Amino acid sequence: MKAIEKAGFVIKPHAPSVESILSDLISYFGAKGIGCVLEEAAAGKLGRGGGVPRREVPEMSDLIIVLGGDGTLLSIAPLAAEKGIPVLGVNLGHLGFLTEVPLDEVYLTLDAYLEGNTAIISSRQLLQAVHRDRIYGCLNDVVINKGAVARMIQLDIWIDGKEMAMLKSDGLIIATPTGSTAYSLSAGGPIVQPNVPAIVVVPICPHTLTFRPMVISYDSRIRIELLTAGEEVYLTLDGQRGEVFQKNDVVEVRRSPHNLALVSSPKRNYIDLVKEKLGWGE
Repeated sequence: MKAIEKAGFVIKPHAPSVESILSDLISYFGAKGIGCVLEEAAAGKLGRGGGVPRREVPEMSDLIIVLGGDGTLLSIAPLAAEKGIPVLGVNLGHLGFLTEVPLDEVYLTLDAYLEGNTAIISSRQLLQAVHRDRIYGCLNDVVINKGAVARMIQLDIWIDGKEMAMLKSDGLIIATPTGSTAYSLSAGGPIVQPNVPAIVVVPICPHTLTFRPMVISYDSRIRIELLTAGEEVYLTLDGQRGEVFQKNDVVEVRRSPHNLALVSSPKRNYIDLVKEKLGWGE
């Protein structure tokens, strides 16, 4: 494991107590001789100069600390994965499947990581989506869905060069195992452990009830074409980025060549996390 010389910080600016938590963590790293890289929002919260744009934090850091919710982590995950930089998400939001480390376990987790405990690092598969020659990395999902006032849309779905279905629905979700507990779960998809080499294909309100969620190999290549004209349709990536998806537009999805190293608490595993976040066993 690479020695940590710089810790980067990405924050949700309006998260409760984020200033004091950030200040305490900077002091923690300073006491260990580790420098800190602050994104612009984090530097601004502390009244400091020298903040950098969020997209530049991974290339300047050896570890990234996210203070916020899952949306904050999703915004930095593809860049961190591309640079091979581990991410530790501290939950200052609500559900927090990705920012899974609670505040009272932050220092325990950091101590374990800095001492070389690789058992707390979870490798998370990403998807790569190609649309109009633009390439996107996604930790959770690629979604095609209709706008609020649009009618049902029709999608032509191909897997590994073979046509699978002509789907009439409100849309389609292509999710990673990590993303299986996000939008995919709300649409009736299965929960998949993050280490399972799979891609989840989930229709959104399909017209044909026999079209059910599928779990396919993570080596599969998926091609989706929109056949419907005159409707408001969007391609959304991790719920963070989006663009209009028009008739005859095609998006191709496959696994990304990059994985994200997600640092988790040594006090819990994925089963514990699912039980806690979904309230199982209560």
